Amino acid sequence: MDKNKKSEEFYIKLKAQLQDTALWPTEYLYKFIVVSEISKIEDIKSLFNHLGAVIQTRPSKNGKYTSVSVNVRMKNPDAVILKYKEVAEKVEGVISL
Repeated sequence: MDKNKKSEEFYIKLKAQLQDTALWPTEYLYKFIVVSEISKIEDIKSLFNHLGAVIQTRPSKNGKYTSVSVNVRMKNPDAVILKYKEVAEKVEGVISL
């Protein structure tokens, strides 16, 4: 199975879960892991500008990676998924949790 098909199936399942577990609009917590480069962390932060997001970062124990948590009010599951895709497309090497 190719990677695109696999990721689309993931997003379809995620959308169903989000629809079943929350009343929209709602607060959503994104979690990302990136290499500890200021430019990558700033790239993630910039994608959530003007959304009223609360963003926290925490370096890993050895400092090689940084966890970026973004708490933001999203209007629906589609908006959540679009933002995941946008981050994956614009921030090289990001891991979405």
